[in-house]
Amino acid sequence: MPAWFEPDWARPASVGALSTTRQGGLSLSPWSSFNLGTHVGDDPAHVAANRAQLRAALPAEPAWLNQVHGVTVVDAATVQGVPDADASVSRRPGAVCVVMTADCLPVLFCDRAGTVVAAAHAGWRGLHAGVLEETLAAMQVDPAQVLAWIGPAIGPRAFEVGSEVRAAFLDVQPQAEAAFVPSVAPGKWLADLPALARLRLNAAGVRAVAGGNLCTHDEPERFFSYRRDGQTGRLASLIWLR
Repeated sequence: MPAWFEPDWARPASVGALSTTRQGGLSLSPWSSFNLGTHVGDDPAHVAANRAQLRAALPAEPAWLNQVHGVTVVDAATVQGVPDADASVSRRPGAVCVVMTADCLPVLFCDRAGTVVAAAHAGWRGLHAGVLEETLAAMQVDPAQVLAWIGPAIGPRAFEVGSEVRAAFLDVQPQAEAAFVPSVAPGKWLADLPALARLRLNAAGVRAVAGGNLCTHDEPERFFSYRRDGQTGRLASLIWLR
């Protein structure tokens, strides 16, 4: 199985994109094998080797972020170090936007003209707080001209949340009720994160939303899942202008 794949997503020829799997790297269990996270307890040398393998397929070193489940968006072309942020945007060819996930939603963006790209990390907290809307604002284009792709994330059969999470989303958007179904556990709900993301993107004016059908929890041979395994590696979703 390859270490990464190109998203099945119609986008301009000027836009490159990759999403990684857990296969094809050097990390040992429980991070086996293509772990890209430096913060999960893996051998730093193994992570560095995995990142070097990925870097060889890219035009530049990705603009790695210290993700904090917030809404801060940085410019991947000018950022220095590893900032606390959950999204990045770029209008410079060769600058690589990247987010890491292991159940949360990775969302990649570009405009139809292929002049700007972005990547956002959206766990339920960031999604609720508006990280997708902040990313769209940073792109500075008409949302109707934006194409979005939702990458591998925990699916609606596996993401159990409390009533307070459901209530928080319904307070912002009553239509979100359709993205929650009762779980077998009293007071718990199964949440459809990709559906919630589509609702938020649609409300913001984005109509072209692809992906959202790859479940990290249900494919242990292919994807890392924090909810499933606890200690585990991190996947990456990346986008850039050629």
